[in-house]
Parts: sequence; structure tokens; C-alpha cells
Amino acid sequence: MTGKVISINISEKKGVVKYPVDEAFFKINHGIIGDAHADNWHRQVSMLGIESFERMEISEGIDLPVGSFAENLTTQGIELFTLPIGTMFKIGETIQELTQIGKKCHTGCAISQLVGKCVMPKEGIFTKVIKEGIIKPGDEIKIIT
Repeated sequence: MTGKVISINISEKKGVVKYPVDEAFFKINHGIIGDAHADNWHRQVSMLGIESFERMEISEGIDLPVGSFAENLTTQGIELFTLPIGTMFKIGETIQELTQIGKKCHTGCAISQLVGKCVMPKEGIFTKVIKEGIIKPGDEIKIIT
């Protein structure tokens, strides 16, 4: 099963909408250099499928730019939240491990205020960087285990 990276998104603060960048360096045991979400923990990189955006856009009648849910990687082609914890991905030059599915949303976060509700609690996933490298939009996402 393969997918692709639609957008790479970062922000300087947690809990806010992220903005797209042309490429990013994903550091082992850290996450994206320059992103507020990065740290030596199990939620170094957040991922959300464009398919989740499309469902929200249809149900809420709104247009959502990538990064609206503070996801680092907007993806296409893989239903990420259906994969088991421990799934390994090759994304661009990196290898990442799925460590968490969903999360508890912050009360009154900028995303909920802007969008009205959030899909990250059920459809977003989090990964840890196992092999570092650069990821660019258009890079393939390949499930390796």
C-alpha cells in the first residue's frame, strides 16, 4: 500500500494552524526541524489524510487549507488511522514508526475555533522519526511493515 505527501506543514507554536513549506528535515528522535511539535517524545510528527479534509469540507460546507488541523504531513492514498501502532513508513528519505492514533483536543484551541471541530482526535496519527532525512511534497509514502 502506498500513498503520497500532499503538503509539509510547520508552526512556531503548538495548537495553531500550520503553514506549508517546500521541504523539511526530519531529525531522528526529534521530528521536523523548526516545528513547535518536535521533541524527544512519541508524537514527533503528526499526519492526516486529505481524505479527512474532504469529508469535513462536505459535512461542514467549508473550504479547509492544508495545515488547518495542525498536521505536519497532509497525505493522500492511505487511510492512516486504520493502521496498527508500530506500522513503519518510508517517507521521502525518512523512516517513521506509527506511535499513536488520535489525540485529545485542547479546549478552545485555534483549530477548533477556526474550523468548528477537529478530525485529529479520531483520524490523525503520530509518528516517531527512526531514520532522518528530507521530505518534500509529492514524495511517496510506503508501508514497510
